[in-house]
Amino acid sequence: MELRQLRYFLAIADSGSFSKAAQRVFIAQSALSHQVAQLEDELGAPLFHRSRRGVELTEAGSRFHPHAVSILRQADEAMASARSDSVAPSGKVVFGIPHSVSNALALPLLRAVRQQLPQVQLELTEELTGNLSKQLRTGQIQLAVLFDDGQLSEFAATPLLREQLYLIEPAQDGKKRRASISLKQALALPLTLPASPHGVRPTIHNAAARAGLAPPQVEADISSISILRTTLLAGLGRTLLPLMPFEHEITTGLLHATKVSSPPLTRTLALCASGHIPGSAASKAVEGVTLALVRELCRTGHWQGASLLR
Repeated sequence: MELRQLRYFLAIADSGSFSKAAQRVFIAQSALSHQVAQLEDELGAPLFHRSRRGVELTEAGSRFHPHAVSILRQADEAMASARSDSVAPSGKVVFGIPHSVSNALALPLLRAVRQQLPQVQLELTEELTGNLSKQLRTGQIQLAVLFDDGQLSEFAATPLLREQLYLIEPAQDGKKRRASISLKQALALPLTLPASPHGVRPTIHNAAARAGLAPPQVEADISSISILRTTLLAGLGRTLLPLMPFEHEITTGLLHATKVSSPPLTRTLALCASGHIPGSAASKAVEGVTLALVRELCRTGHWQGASLLR
């Protein structure tokens, strides 16, 4: 197996065509087909379904795809590490952020990296936490913010902060607002939550079990913050989440947030890297910028409802 064969494989998968991929990687289509045939022979499985409409990945090709991405990325990082000046880290870093963390972290992090690490290309990807874990495990991404539910031992995890969860619901004119609500009361309400096992769902279930309470009454599974926001603004349902995903709507009075207490409902965020794939100089530099940024966001109160762990 050669690196060029992996690049050819990914070019075909991305373009959906042998002819387009050949133009993209600047080789003859016959040579491209020959290299892919050699790769398939070595793997012992076809990687593409071929038809008049183009090509699609087979089941084996779909399984092979993330590994090819990871291998090539690690090869590129190794070359960049050997060539780069130690004073100025360079290269691409793919950073995964959960939907419910994006509003607090994404833009400040992008600005900080551009200012402090001008030679680093930061790619931010917003995903469900379960998907981020898989991508971090296979090397498709270098860093990710994940929720520490006791299942992060396979990663190199650095605790970041603890976020308070609130009952978020449509604001109702004339209705007396509660200062807080007990966990038991909150869990007894019909809720809209991310689909299990994503987002805060494991955190809420674990908190209910520790308190000896019944699991939450979930009337709808919505894993998209934008769809959940639209649902709440339409007056349909309520959820349990931190303040930051709905900061604007809460500040302007469109949504109301009630702190969950007795016991408090919180989630812990950690910055994670692969536990077995060495980090590049660029990814380690981004990690340092992230840790400093999170401290500053908490210290200044810009990350509302959060408290530092370290």
